Amino acid sequence: MVVKRSFVALGASIAAVFGSVASVGTAQAAPACPNLQVIAIPGTWETSTDSKPRPGMLSAVTDGLPSSVKVDYVTYAATAFPWESEVYGASKAQAVDNARWILEDSAKRCGNTDFAIIGYSQGADAAGDLAAEIGTGLGVVPPSRIAAVGLLSDPRRSPTDALIGPPVAGSGAGGPRVGGFGWVSQNTRTFCAPGDLYCSTPQDDFVTRLAGFLAQASDPTWELLGRYQQELLTIWNDLMAAGGMPTLMAQLDEESNESRIDDLEQFYQSNAHQDYTRYAVDSSGASATTWLRNWLSSKA
Repeated sequence: MVVKRSFVALGASIAAVFGSVASVGTAQAAPACPNLQVIAIPGTWETSTDSKPRPGMLSAVTDGLPSSVKVDYVTYAATAFPWESEVYGASKAQAVDNARWILEDSAKRCGNTDFAIIGYSQGADAAGDLAAEIGTGLGVVPPSRIAAVGLLSDPRRSPTDALIGPPVAGSGAGGPRVGGFGWVSQNTRTFCAPGDLYCSTPQDDFVTRLAGFLAQASDPTWELLGRYQQELLTIWNDLMAAGGMPTLMAQLDEESNESRIDDLEQFYQSNAHQDYTRYAVDSSGASATTWLRNWLSSKA
């Protein structure tokens, strides 16, 4: 019974890492070579590869931007589970690839255009990975062309990332990016509402951290083997420092599993992950999406 409940708790934690639900909106028309081009990546289940782009949560950011801004929404599988079209790792990789292609194509055609990369939930995961790729000198454009990176509920949020809003515990469920954002760090902002487990997992919650790692590595590639090893080693070292395997097993006993399932149910009912249009991040009461829209407007 304990083993069965352990798998239930781990499965529930993986589900918490994967899913996201938000509203649906529309993007705007803009010049072919604008001052600023925004590449926006929606969250899980907000878009797909077989439909027109569906902005979801990010519509509250992109609606109302100046006419000098062009917005491109990225289509991708936006799925998470094996019984869907793609597991999380493959879905996110598709989002990164598609966003990279838009960026590279536009950069070649529009030499004077700067870019912003934004994302929500799984989309923030992908947007952050693309920004980190560029910021560490491995991208299709130089870091100097990235004017802004905005991440709403980033599953790979690091405690060292520039957070807009009140402090939150821990880091993203998928673990911080190895190497961070490099040369685009100064133009990167992250948003994480208190209680949003996607972007705020306590360091000592090893079950959720392992579930997040499994999500990130659910479609492993040889090129990322070194990164997987580093991320797993970080979790292992933290676990050893916290008491080793007895600590992990204690988090998987029957009582802990019941508590974890209750906590996850409360998390889903709280709407903490869906409230970024209402979550106030500054003294004026501006929501996360409003703050990000105003910031992008200032970059146009």
